[in-house]
Amino acid sequence: MEKMYRRSLSRRFGERSIEAFFFLTAIASIIIMVLIFYFLIRESIPAFYQVGPLNLLLGTKWHSAGDIFGMMPLIVCAVLVTMLALCINIMIGLPLAIYLSELASPLGRELLKPAIELLAGVPSIVYGFLGVLILVSYLEDTFDMLTGRSILAGSILLGVMFIPSMATICEDALRAVPNEFKEGSLALGATRWQTLRHVTVPAASSGIIAAIILNVGNIIGETMAVLLVVGNLPRIPHPFFDIFDRGATFTSVIAGEMGEVAQGSLHYNALFAVGFVLLIIVTILNVASELIRERIQKKFGGY
Repeated sequence: MEKMYRRSLSRRFGERSIEAFFFLTAIASIIIMVLIFYFLIRESIPAFYQVGPLNLLLGTKWHSAGDIFGMMPLIVCAVLVTMLALCINIMIGLPLAIYLSELASPLGRELLKPAIELLAGVPSIVYGFLGVLILVSYLEDTFDMLTGRSILAGSILLGVMFIPSMATICEDALRAVPNEFKEGSLALGATRWQTLRHVTVPAASSGIIAAIILNVGNIIGETMAVLLVVGNLPRIPHPFFDIFDRGATFTSVIAGEMGEVAQGSLHYNALFAVGFVLLIIVTILNVASELIRERIQKKFGGY
């Protein structure tokens, strides 16, 4: 009896220790996130105070030498790069996920799946170097551009760069759909394509939407790859939809200018304000993805 009591006591102590460890890690992650917000807010407040919130967010010029800081060029370029990259991402990543989960043979899946996961592990700086050596030169020659560093180059590079994450998450969502759904559709006389279109994809739509929104955050937050190919020129294109013009995103401006800025200057605080706005955008995207997933799951019963 005494041995059993000791075993029970030690087991209970081990379980409590594991629970306490996971609780502390959860609290630590929350504290770290709060500290990040606090630090960004503290360092960006002087910029909002001196420049003005509306002038800082809606200003059409970013000229650090003249202490002129307006984020509208960064916002316009970030929107153009994100939308074009996301289109490329969806047009290739989603069909690839459908093929892997529903159409590929076991041998084809065993060959393609590791290759896609390997591409996901390639560092972003490698994609950036390949973009400079191959993509930028190709755009210069094909479109007779003065320089291939452009919004188009950044969009193509980021669109290709995040195809593995899009395909992987969408495939997991598609494979999570119960086989009973598909078998029931086929038993009612639906073709394989009709089952895929009207049953499998709607049932997995919550995971697909989450993958899309997650990739929007990844594209907006990418730094080194886009810095090397987008041109890093903070101005609004003329016309504003000219994807062949150079531009600058939130991350490229921070990475390109933070190393030379004087600490405590207005320029320093303005760069932190850019980082704070970027963090707010990513947070809104994460919250929106969860809300959209919940609504879709209630409507379609997604998995």
